[in-house]
Amino acid sequence: MLTDGAEEAAVHGVAWVERVLEKVRRDPGGSALEYRDVPWVTDGVASPLPPARLADLCFPSGRPLSPSLRAWLAYDISLFERHDWFASDGGLGPRPLSELVGDEYGAMWAPEFALFDERFPECFLLPGGSDSRRFLAVTEPDALGEYPVLALDFDDLPCVCLMYPGFDVYAADTAGLLGLPFGTYSELADDRTYGPRMRHHAIHCFAGEREAQFPF
Repeated sequence: MLTDGAEEAAVHGVAWVERVLEKVRRDPGGSALEYRDVPWVTDGVASPLPPARLADLCFPSGRPLSPSLRAWLAYDISLFERHDWFASDGGLGPRPLSELVGDEYGAMWAPEFALFDERFPECFLLPGGSDSRRFLAVTEPDALGEYPVLALDFDDLPCVCLMYPGFDVYAADTAGLLGLPFGTYSELADDRTYGPRMRHHAIHCFAGEREAQFPF
């Protein structure tokens, strides 16, 4: 499935973030998306999270940051600030899935997704999609300590789908480094490199399935 060769396909975790940041450093104010202006770095000037604060930062549930998120925050915090990742006290401020859906698609849809709140109590919006949305869900981490990135799609019947096995692969694909010709949101589950990680998340997110479609 991957188009850039075996050596590219074998990359995971912090190694991917380092490659993405090499590109971002060349043009910090460049857009993360081709179809909408969403700069990687606000005003093109990186704002790293202070080391002492980064060392203590974890999710409200007590789960640690993933290695790829920690590496990104050591370079810049502004992408996440613009997507409302932080609470007023400076800590991370996640939303349960129903609240995120209500904020993005309207309050009428929030109750339909409330049954997922126990499974996805800590969600964080990420750039990507036009009518669809991307979000990181703090669930059971995979063997690399990474949390899945999921997609919300309301084009036909609303659905929530696994899309990436972690922020590392999400960032690489968003930066155009992975060369994925996506046909379906969850097709990385069939990939020889990322499939095992995707299947791990499928077990913990959807009892082995790749998505849930309305009516739930």
